Amino acid sequence: MYPQSIQKLIDLFSKFPTVGPRTANRFVFYLIKLPREKFDELLNSIIELRKTIKICPSCFNPFAENADLCPICSDNSRDKTLLCVVEKEADLESIENTKKYQGLYFILGGTINLKKDERNIRINELKEKIKQGNFQEVIIALNPTTEGEATTFYLEREVKPFGVRTSRLGRGLPVGGELEYADPDTLSSALESRK
Repeated sequence: MYPQSIQKLIDLFSKFPTVGPRTANRFVFYLIKLPREKFDELLNSIIELRKTIKICPSCFNPFAENADLCPICSDNSRDKTLLCVVEKEADLESIENTKKYQGLYFILGGTINLKKDERNIRINELKEKIKQGNFQEVIIALNPTTEGEATTFYLEREVKPFGVRTSRLGRGLPVGGELEYADPDTLSSALESRK
């Protein structure tokens, strides 16, 4: 229906997480309408991103510095006995923004896909990091979704032979929430995570 150059870009955008064909279509037609200088600015930013961003070989966090490790992994003031396993980069950023955690991280790169029985996660890299480190605790900080829970159980089983304590983030009622409006799963989790 569309010229090949438009359709190819729609297909490429459709591969982005949470972007379907309709949204991809909107992206492409937005780009077509952009003034030349704005289009070039976007194109140059993508090229610059590819040139300057590195992936940390220790935690898989992207960074833009002339160093071998990201700023978190190379920070000597961080607690090297704590390892927090997260699904994606945005999760790491959210935990960092709390300023409550001072250990190291590991970005798993996803969760187990129960529908396809896929394990496209960095499990071997995680086990190697635990083996080489001196960790006393591995905090599994995954989303409380079905896939996140399945991945958490899988990780706990895989980490157990290393003799390292594993923990999860506490779950329960939000600050300012009222008991009468909480769903049964949240209330159950709050009871189980009580101090």
